[in-house]
Amino acid sequence: MRFEKTGLEGAWVIEPEPVADARGMFARTFCERELAAQGLEFRMVQCNTSFNAKRDTLRGLHYQEGRDAEQRIVRCTSGAIYDVIVDLRPGSPTRLKWFGAELSARNRRMLFVPIGFAHGFKTLEDESEVFYLMSQFYAAEAARGVRWDDPRLAIRWPGGTPILSERDRGYPLLTA
Repeated sequence: MRFEKTGLEGAWVIEPEPVADARGMFARTFCERELAAQGLEFRMVQCNTSFNAKRDTLRGLHYQEGRDAEQRIVRCTSGAIYDVIVDLRPGSPTRLKWFGAELSARNRRMLFVPIGFAHGFKTLEDESEVFYLMSQFYAAEAARGVRWDDPRLAIRWPGGTPILSERDRGYPLLTA
């Protein structure tokens, strides 16, 4: 696996290194040793899938706080998404900075999301599916969110008008 810095401390784009032959290809998409070599400890306790029927579906920006704060490794297994992370860590030199990358079934790229980051994505194609490896179990009482269109973040989402859930539409703007 190849690791590419995002410019946000602790966050990485991960690219599998496929081995191809006449049958197709094989690639490792998770390796605890390779993550550790980058200084990343990741204990996987849960996997999630998000299927999105329509292009321009936007989910996020989500995170969990406190002892339920989580790391994620995100991969698009069908279709394509624009994946965004936002550094919310107090005292971080990149606090309130964001990073976005296209993840698709074609490019097989993944995004490592550290603790203290909000995460969201917007679908670039109909029938896009996203697969998450999670370091913590979902805890509804720890779930939080930030508005996808917060002017302090000024995220440049691609595509048309987003399709949002009521929950995501109702998240607060940042105050500090």
